[in-house]
Amino acid sequence: MSTPFRKIHGAGNDFVLLNGTDQDTGCDWRDTAVRLCARRTGIGADGLVVSTLISTDPPVLEISCINADGSIATMCGNALRCSAWAAAGDFGFDTMTLVMAGVKHEATVTGRAVAVTAEVGAVDMRVVESVWGGRPFWFDSAHTGTEHVVAVVNDVDGIDAEACGRLMRHHPKLAPLGANVNFVESVDQQTLKIRTYERGVEAETLSCGSGAVAAVVIAGRRGLVTAGPVAVRNRAGTPLIVTPHADRPARSYWVSGPVTLAYEGVLS
Repeated sequence: MSTPFRKIHGAGNDFVLLNGTDQDTGCDWRDTAVRLCARRTGIGADGLVVSTLISTDPPVLEISCINADGSIATMCGNALRCSAWAAAGDFGFDTMTLVMAGVKHEATVTGRAVAVTAEVGAVDMRVVESVWGGRPFWFDSAHTGTEHVVAVVNDVDGIDAEACGRLMRHHPKLAPLGANVNFVESVDQQTLKIRTYERGVEAETLSCGSGAVAAVVIAGRRGLVTAGPVAVRNRAGTPLIVTPHADRPARSYWVSGPVTLAYEGVLS
């Protein structure tokens, strides 16, 4: 059976997006994700996303995100944003609820601009120290639906994010789950620069929505950014904007930015 798909990205974080059915809920997509996301032999993507419409009044969609290595993502801000954009085009929704790994996220769509919420859990400062190239790094942790560690550095472009990120992702103090690894530079009180090594992709990605939120949370704790909107400049050159939620600013943030459809196709 032929299956339509979209190749879509949120600020450079790219996905293969499928529209699921009620029968697909609970399916094991891991082998499919590994096959489709392979950069040289498949479509190529950071992850596979399956979006299933659960309700139209109110609009609710179940979103499953499987990383390129076949592991399950409990939170992926850009996958949620891409799913919301597709649902807006398919069903005419401009606001909706997206459920990923049992957690509800709000979403709003205005043209190509899409914002979703990320919930913030435990935040711990100076959880692990690492030395790379003779330079010490202290990493703070912030749970933004998934595990993140953040190191504030003077020059993010001078970091070997791929090698250092891989080392930290497997650090014994972060076992057994490991973590997404972020290197963040403070530009000014409303701007950060970031590079992210993503667990599950096992590589540096061009952007990471939950990582952008983690960066703002940690930078806020360190007094580096204001409480208002913060632009998080990523490797894609397409900043994500992180803003505290008006109703629950201490534990929920909006992450917003553009979504781009690369192409559509059919799996056969």
